[in-house]
Order: sequence, then structure tokens, then C-alpha cells
Amino acid sequence: MTIEQSVDILRELVSTSLAASAPVLITAVVIGVVMSILQSVTSIQEPSLSFIPKVTGLGIVMVITAPWILKLLMTFTIGFINRLPEAVR
Repeated sequence: MTIEQSVDILRELVSTSLAASAPVLITAVVIGVVMSILQSVTSIQEPSLSFIPKVTGLGIVMVITAPWILKLLMTFTIGFINRLPEAVR
């Protein structure tokens, strides 16, 4: 395996992991910011008040995006396994 092949696999790994984690991370940030603004406006500083909407929102997003994430990860894994014979030579 050449250095170029290794760098290409690593680049694909990083982009795949960012794409797979993006929906969940973006949802967590958006819900967190909205709940922080809501808590500061109402002066309610209860930690469980921000936890419940975050868990609910993340659960919904994970259920909706799970097929896409699974397909993305399977595509990467199949491509990586198909490249293994080239790496041995």
C-alpha cells in the first residue's frame, strides 16, 4: 500500500464519519441553543428541562436517519474491504 492510498482511505474515513455524525450533532446543538435561550428568557435553570427535549429530538433524528447512516457506513466498509487486496501487494 502506498502512502497515497493510505491518505485516500483516511480522507474517506474522516469524511464518512463526519457525514454519519452530522445529523445527530447538528440536532443536539440546535436543541441545546434553543433550550438555553428559552431558559435564559424564562429564568428557569432546571437541568432536566433541557435534557428531555434533547433526548427526544435525538431519538427522533436517529430513527429517521438510521437507514441513511447505515447505508453510508456499509458503503464505506464494503469499499474498504474491496481495497484490502491492493493493500497487501
